[in-house]
Amino acid sequence: MGTGTGIIALFLALAKENIKDFKSKIIASDISENALKCAKLNEKHNNLSNEITFIKSNLFASFPNSYKNSFSVIIFNPPYLPSISNTDYSDNHNNINENNDLTWDGGKQGFNIILKFLNQSKFYIKRSKRSHIYYITSSKTDLDLFYDILDRNGYKNQIIEREHYFFEDIILNRIDSMNF
Repeated sequence: MGTGTGIIALFLALAKENIKDFKSKIIASDISENALKCAKLNEKHNNLSNEITFIKSNLFASFPNSYKNSFSVIIFNPPYLPSISNTDYSDNHNNINENNDLTWDGGKQGFNIILKFLNQSKFYIKRSKRSHIYYITSSKTDLDLFYDILDRNGYKNQIIEREHYFFEDIILNRIDSMNF
């Protein structure tokens, strides 16, 4: 989810070709039509045509009901930076276009979109010990508040990796589906 250029989906498709037991279907979604066009071109340029299913969607809004309770792994590359104005666009990401790029804007607190995603993802992730949700956060958000909100809502977050880039730390997080 939030596939952008498609790099994560492409990596998974390449892994699928080289790992005998990797039989999973790869679905890449984004709210941006331009991002999906880019991802599809990258799929073609990497000779992976028809390996990835692409869906234009605001989070799970356009996912078919048949996808409910079907994902073992969901990887989300969310908009994770706080809004730079007093306007919270997190409810209005349907209006993204070339002149109004909100792909970086995670809402006033930077994690508003992630919370919406988690609320919706519980209907799509399988309930098993081997199901996981991976997502990114930034040190530019109030992570103490964010992790406290997750904890109060029953999510058990695990920090997998933390790397410093330029002006922020990027944090890879994981939630196991059994913790919903």
